[in-house]
Amino acid sequence: MVCTSRSLRKTDSVAHRAGLVDADLARFLRDELGHAPTGSVGQWDVRGPVWLWQGSDGAPAKGSWYFLTIDGETAQAIRAAATNAAAWGSVYVEATIGNTTWRTSLFPSKQAGGWLLPLKAAVRKAEKIVEGTEVEARLALAS
Repeated sequence: MVCTSRSLRKTDSVAHRAGLVDADLARFLRDELGHAPTGSVGQWDVRGPVWLWQGSDGAPAKGSWYFLTIDGETAQAIRAAATNAAAWGSVYVEATIGNTTWRTSLFPSKQAGGWLLPLKAAVRKAEKIVEGTEVEARLALAS
């Protein structure tokens, strides 16, 4: 099969609407283009419960962080598409939950085999998010 830019755009659009991105496609495009692909290949929709980080004693500390875990194929696709890792292997993204959009970093998680999206207090307050809330987030790679 010959992949034309038109067929790739159509594939990207379908994958984007379905919330799926093929990690092999993202890797191929990155290698062929010499940089991370742009457009819908660098966007993902993820869904999951928000959880509160707890210290080694099992209790949340004052000011503890809340996270959304990103794993599976989406985590692999982000890893393949991200070319500019920052501190601690983090990846810059623009995240949207509900009507709130902000720039942040995804942090690699060995335990989850994926990424952690930190949810700062302003986002949680604006979207009425508490521990255990099921959220849907749209992520886009940022430079």
